Amino acid sequence: MPLEIPIQTIDTVWGWASAPLRLAANRMGDVLISDRPPSPASRLSHTSEKHPRVTLQELNVLRRHRELCDVVINVKGRKIFAHRVILSACSPYFRAMFTGELEESRQTEVTICDIDENAMELLIDFCYTSHIVVEESNVQPLLPAACLLQLAEIQDICCEFLKRQLDPENCLGIRAFADTHSCRELLRIADKFTQHNFQEVMESEEFLLLPVGQLVDIICSDELNVRSEEQVFNAVMAWLKYNVADRRQHLAQVLQHVRMPLLSPKFLVGTVGSDLLVRSDEACRDLVDEAKNYLLLPQERPLMQGPRTRPRKPTRRGEVLFAVGGWCSGDAIASVERFDPETADWKMVAPMSKRRCGVGVAVLNDLLYAVGGHDGQSYLNSIERYDPQTNQWSCDVAPTTSCRTSVGVAVLDGFLYAVGGQDGVQCLNHVERYDPKENKWSKVAPMTTRRLGVAVAVLGGYLYAIGGSDGQCPLNTVERYDPRQNKWCAVSPMSTRRKHLGCAVFNNFIYAVGGRDDCMELSSAERYNPHTNSWSPIVAMTSRRSGVGLAVVNGQLYAVGGFDGTAYLKTIEVYDPETNQWRLCGCMNYRRLGGGVGVMRAPQTENYMWIRKDSVV
Repeated sequence: MPLEIPIQTIDTVWGWASAPLRLAANRMGDVLISDRPPSPASRLSHTSEKHPRVTLQELNVLRRHRELCDVVINVKGRKIFAHRVILSACSPYFRAMFTGELEESRQTEVTICDIDENAMELLIDFCYTSHIVVEESNVQPLLPAACLLQLAEIQDICCEFLKRQLDPENCLGIRAFADTHSCRELLRIADKFTQHNFQEVMESEEFLLLPVGQLVDIICSDELNVRSEEQVFNAVMAWLKYNVADRRQHLAQVLQHVRMPLLSPKFLVGTVGSDLLVRSDEACRDLVDEAKNYLLLPQERPLMQGPRTRPRKPTRRGEVLFAVGGWCSGDAIASVERFDPETADWKMVAPMSKRRCGVGVAVLNDLLYAVGGHDGQSYLNSIERYDPQTNQWSCDVAPTTSCRTSVGVAVLDGFLYAVGGQDGVQCLNHVERYDPKENKWSKVAPMTTRRLGVAVAVLGGYLYAIGGSDGQCPLNTVERYDPRQNKWCAVSPMSTRRKHLGCAVFNNFIYAVGGRDDCMELSSAERYNPHTNSWSPIVAMTSRRSGVGLAVVNGQLYAVGGFDGTAYLKTIEVYDPETNQWRLCGCMNYRRLGGGVGVMRAPQTENYMWIRKDSVV
């Protein structure tokens, strides 16, 4: 007969007041009790990953069918059915409305004014679906609506979208929009953009329409990027003359932020001092006299220092380095990473669609091109193009006419050149160039020598092909291409045979580093002087590096990755020409042999997150 369990025993078991008892079934299905410790099989903990998503989906179905809805949001006559609990859970605005003592907490229909009905519907949809699309047509009504409902996530997405849209024609409007809606980060970024691009911004209609306070905020910045203070004066006078009648009264207020002591004497006297509007205003004349005294009395300048004598120091956008593809741990890789010298950080960015070793990399029109390579199984003629503003690769570039790995790639006169390499059958001397306007490759004169693992560089209007291998042995020969004559000719050879070397133009020299000769990987380096047509050695790198990438970033020469004869490398070293020394400079995330490197300007907006150009999803 079944064993009866006293109530106090059950309390003891589930209260863990004594040693835990295990439940098991006997052959008749009755429950037996054992005092053995519980096994892992006696409990099963489960957290559903799909439950929140499915629940939201079903709630949205109920809303669409107007089932169990307990509130209607009325915006300009459009009625949006919803559930108070969902709106309250997502929006602090609705939570305060429905859980407090406001009249709306007792209403089944709530009217909300001063908000766009389409934006409200999008935001309520987001509460139920976690999905929204921000685009040019809806961002202006969407941001204030998100601010009203206190949906911080949507506010951030809208601001990120607007950051991506910044250009010299609209940055002042976006700045004002950000200020109106208290988007501090967007306001800061718009200010930085305006300062950096002031020479273009001052030509825009938005600039001429600025209220005086915003104009002063802009021109008083130390970080205003101008070639000379003359540009600031000219911008102010253009603004003034756009509406002289209303703005004349503000001339002295604005001109006091033009740093006249930094103007040239000729411009100060001939242009500023002779301007009728300036001459007719006493305060403006005083500013001109102050500047004249500063220029005429250099011995008195230490006593005359102030905001108007302080040179502007615009923040320059630095350069960043991209390491693309390569060979790692026995296979070609598609990964790409980005190095910022200011932070010394390597960060992963979007990978290519194909794995590529022996890939050629170059930058054309602020886009990064990855040409050819080998994917671990086959030779490639496909091209991918990377946009750092969107963190996306596109594959709509026309392929090269030949498959190429260990190819040299460089940009000359707006064309992308692919030089040499191998196609799986033979070593190539073929050269072709890509026209981005036509999306088309065309052949040019071939090199005089077949070259795989060749390095290429552009200097003085010529394309140089340096070293490599002819399929039999490494080369020290160098030839250069003249696009005006469509002709290659030999120049002075290197002192060392090198294939799979790194090459870059630095301080008007061509640097050739590392690679492999007949028997080993190399650490040696040398540089070419085009004026003397000669090569001279420089100090060797700290590591042997074959398949190394070489690039100049913010005026420094970086050697990236490679193979030292034993291991694939992820180390970086940088060369100082003043001390003639190499020093180690951190590590990539991936070891890379035969990867490409490219250098680009950092994106316009700082601390940006990558978003699609047309929308944010």
